[in-house]
Amino acid sequence: MQNNSLDLEHIVSLLKTSVFVLDQSFTIHFTNDAGLALLETGRSQTKDRPFNDFFIDDGFDKEKFDSAFVNHEDFIETEAQLCLKDGKCFLADVTVTFIVDKDIPLMVLEVRQIDKQRKITQETQQHAQQQAAKELVRGLAHEIKNPLGGIRGAAQLLQKELATDDQKEFTQMIIEQSDRLRNLVDRLLGPNSVPQKRWQNIHEVIEKVRSVIDVDVSHNIDVRRDYDPSLPDLMIDQDMIQQVLLNIARNSMQALKSSQTENARITFKTRIERQIVIQQKQYPIVLVISIIDNGPGIPPALKDTLFYPMVTSKSNGSGLGLSIAQTLAEHHNGKIDVESFVGHTEFKIYLPITKRVL
Repeated sequence: MQNNSLDLEHIVSLLKTSVFVLDQSFTIHFTNDAGLALLETGRSQTKDRPFNDFFIDDGFDKEKFDSAFVNHEDFIETEAQLCLKDGKCFLADVTVTFIVDKDIPLMVLEVRQIDKQRKITQETQQHAQQQAAKELVRGLAHEIKNPLGGIRGAAQLLQKELATDDQKEFTQMIIEQSDRLRNLVDRLLGPNSVPQKRWQNIHEVIEKVRSVIDVDVSHNIDVRRDYDPSLPDLMIDQDMIQQVLLNIARNSMQALKSSQTENARITFKTRIERQIVIQQKQYPIVLVISIIDNGPGIPPALKDTLFYPMVTSKSNGSGLGLSIAQTLAEHHNGKIDVESFVGHTEFKIYLPITKRVL
């Protein structure tokens, strides 16, 4: 690109929209910083490389691009489904502008991801719905718990008046079932303890969970790790975060076992992500713990209500594991997100990183 006194190339590099300059053969002449971040590569790896080395071309109407070159036309593709060669797909609005630089016809592709804004809106709506569902369940749980205590107490008093063990067997059954229901109600009410936070190496926490999963001889699952060793310590409640990871990992194990997935695999991965919005607040730097399995994926009918209490696809499940995990993550100003399709389910636990004051 030909520069002038305003240093246009530098200005374009500062844009948040991904910009690619291509010639008629779809060779990349220039990529701005946002484009490099989108491709997760460096500038030297993109220059003079075919665009299709990075993108699967199914998302682009090649005829429309060729026509734009011939007729010097600009056009816009809205909500285009674009997929990178590594399998990552996203929705984007693509603006194509025809330019001539040093007598060379070029086109400028502006790729603006729209997934993130949609996702933020969807997360806000889902969070409100989840909170409403939790409050409803908690209200019902309290209504159940009060008379349940009376039933148990009456059974205990009655047991003292009975003469034979055969009769006491029935009152004991009432007491035991009342205790079982009370425990269920306590789980429905969710974690109510205050987090006991301290500075903690997150990989030590994950390793404890990974070891528990790895030594379970009831499965034949390859448990892997993919850690970023440069991560700082976090101010967390170790037991709560362990419970989050265990609840998710056990779900993954059950999905792999029930589907009899060949070469079953669970991967624990840690990474840093920046400028992440959690419950309408933007955090500059966030730790992301991913638990990834290669199982059958989450049924589409469950995706929107996955973190609601009592929602499960298992015949003997309580549907509380993920709801409790989400609540514990929220105790750390975090959140849990999930991306799932056949052969890939990835739960992401987002935990904001705060500065450690020495």
